[in-house]
Amino acid sequence: MHLASHTWMRPEPLEKTLERLNRLGYTSIELAGEPDQFPVEETRQLLKKYNIKCWGTVTIQQGKRNLIAADAQQRRDTINYMKDVVTLSAELGGQIICIVPGNVGTIIPTSTPENEWRWAVEGLREVAAFAKEKGIRVGLEPLNRFETYFLNRTNQALALADEVGYDVGIAFDPFHLALEEKDLIAAIRACRGRIVDFHVGDNNRLAPGDGSLDWPRIMEALVEAGYDGALSVEFMPSIDRTPVGKFGADQLETNNLDVTADHLKFIIDHGSGLLSESYYTELLRRSAETLSAYVKK
Repeated sequence: MHLASHTWMRPEPLEKTLERLNRLGYTSIELAGEPDQFPVEETRQLLKKYNIKCWGTVTIQQGKRNLIAADAQQRRDTINYMKDVVTLSAELGGQIICIVPGNVGTIIPTSTPENEWRWAVEGLREVAAFAKEKGIRVGLEPLNRFETYFLNRTNQALALADEVGYDVGIAFDPFHLALEEKDLIAAIRACRGRIVDFHVGDNNRLAPGDGSLDWPRIMEALVEAGYDGALSVEFMPSIDRTPVGKFGADQLETNNLDVTADHLKFIIDHGSGLLSESYYTELLRRSAETLSAYVKK
């Protein structure tokens, strides 16, 4: 396994992100699925400069991006968007795309379960067939019930993957699944040979080791499940807006960051805020420290 990080948690120039990751011992990156933000040739040069590989990409299911929307044009636009994110991964040498089928933050269904399942299967088959042609493997990510009503557990994601075909697997995130699975370790083992991507955040969505999850047991189960890919760090801490945490003074960025309204909303909707560089760097450092025993040297 190797150490990776997502990019969506802090909006900043990619070069700044890559320099930090290189300094802290990370070897790959999972890019936010926003192709316009990552011009391919420029991004290739930066990855080479900092000796960081592109592990893959993750769909950012905000706005109208939703494979199970009742509106047919919205579904078509989402399929086209996901294909663009597949292409970004392939052109940068990535191996995977992590897909959330629904819209993050939408927790009220807009159609029947039968319709939504059919739309998910149809859309994912088209995306997965396209991904297979590009040499990219698709991983479906179950989220907790407070972020989506569609795909909350691994058995649901496996059932969808089986119906889609094309060697679709699972993007496993213990933060989400610690809320939804009866036995997190058993859930990992049940995905033997099917885990495509593994996100790393503790039960409180802090750095691994800063919560209550048993990381030695999780890593042991991952090995038993045959996983040998990225440990892709994805923390998103809540902001302590009380005197205990100095009203978030050490957590929040005080300098202006170039962030779109949609990106800022996406972060805030995840219960967090624009993290200060010092706090963000410390969470990355602690993550690397906890995971170092499980990373190939």
